[in-house]
Amino acid sequence: MLSNDATILNIKHEILYEVAKLAYAGKFDEEKDELVYRMFPGPKAKFRCCVYKEREIVRQRIRLAEGKCPTESDKPGSHNVIQVIEAACADCSLSHYIVTDNCRKCMMKACQQACKFGAVSMTRDRAYIDPDKCKECGMCAKACPYNAIADLIRPCKKICPANAITMDDNGFCVIDEDKCIHCGQCIHACPFGAIGSKSDIVDIIKNIISGKKVIAMVAPAVEGQFGDSITMSSIRTACKKLGFADMYEVGLGGDLTANAEAAEWLEAAREGKKLTTSCCPAFVSLIKTQYPELTEHISTTISPMFGVSRLIKSQDPEAITVFIGPCIAKKSEKEEYKGQGNADYVLTIGEFRAMLRAKAVTLEPEDNSDQQASIYGKRFGNGGGVTAAVEQCMREAGANPEDFNIEKCSGAIECKKALTLLKAGKLSADFIEGMICEGGCVGGPSRHRSGKNPALVAKDRDKLLSEADNRNVSENLSNYDLSAFSMHK
Repeated sequence: MLSNDATILNIKHEILYEVAKLAYAGKFDEEKDELVYRMFPGPKAKFRCCVYKEREIVRQRIRLAEGKCPTESDKPGSHNVIQVIEAACADCSLSHYIVTDNCRKCMMKACQQACKFGAVSMTRDRAYIDPDKCKECGMCAKACPYNAIADLIRPCKKICPANAITMDDNGFCVIDEDKCIHCGQCIHACPFGAIGSKSDIVDIIKNIISGKKVIAMVAPAVEGQFGDSITMSSIRTACKKLGFADMYEVGLGGDLTANAEAAEWLEAAREGKKLTTSCCPAFVSLIKTQYPELTEHISTTISPMFGVSRLIKSQDPEAITVFIGPCIAKKSEKEEYKGQGNADYVLTIGEFRAMLRAKAVTLEPEDNSDQQASIYGKRFGNGGGVTAAVEQCMREAGANPEDFNIEKCSGAIECKKALTLLKAGKLSADFIEGMICEGGCVGGPSRHRSGKNPALVAKDRDKLLSEADNRNVSENLSNYDLSAFSMHK
């Protein structure tokens, strides 16, 4: 079922595809155990040390597809959206400190003398660090006169902006649920495919085949991910073929959020209060976990995802809403704010593609004239897009956005710098736009990874956005009853 040249990403998507096929056929619960053996029949392993490990990894990924913890354990962190697939993590037997070829096996033996745990010994050619004895104190590396001991950091730990990843006594990656901001950067950084996120794909398909009114909500960052001829109309048609009752652009939610946030920012300015944006859930989590004293500065305006969901449910309370986009953190946002008309489910672009494959639905070029969002809402997924939309709403409200200083942060490093200045009372800006993913949502961890150059994806996106009409935000929102729902938490 899997070709021998399949990569980690191919295997992950193949499992999602097979899961989606079973779910659409109404056979998932009865055949999910058989799927493990169909994908890896054995007796020889294809990618790992043995076929039994490969099957265990598939089992754990199937549990993630059900929205469950990959193991049945109820250990700390099992409720987190991002999970470690331990069977895959076991392949990453990386010692923190390792002796390189720079070692001269000097007579001083400074590394051995510095180690208090007897972990350093001398082999024929160089020093050796016993990983079973090493306590990773780093004293040997500091003592070496040749800088021959390298401090290696696992890719997942290195990329985590929240310092939420450690290792347990067995060498397995552990994600601290209290520190994790659910940005998802670790998922694609792991070269063994040992980190994944819980999925709603099975529950969504079950709702669809049961005849419920399920409505897709597609993030503005999706526009351009599938080429310059696949419009939002193309995606709407595909969604209906998948069984969704309809599809809404979350760019419309960008208009809703910008309109509400502009009013909130103007009020805060009159009170002399600084605010941060609230549309990036990973940025909000960063504030709550690492800068809790700044929580009062977070805008109370809900995200575009929730705005569109509340709009839909104000018109039809029975509707089930599903967000589709490149963001992992949206899954945690959905879990944290259940009810109140907010989104019911979240799909990544990869999970959406698995559904397309399962139903043999192809995205086809369509006219780009049917649009639900202003160009400002459509650009919400770009770095600086939130600021541009809020400034436009200020203009439409009669205010001058040039009277305000807005700090636009792209990536975790810039976000942390701005928040540190705010905490110290040294931030000159009045407001902070925070995006944990560099470049904004378009740089999300679950963007469409087809091997295409990011610059070409941006070019496709720019072409599609250039075809948007010239409606402004207030003109677009005049078509909806904004009094039917609240845009605040």
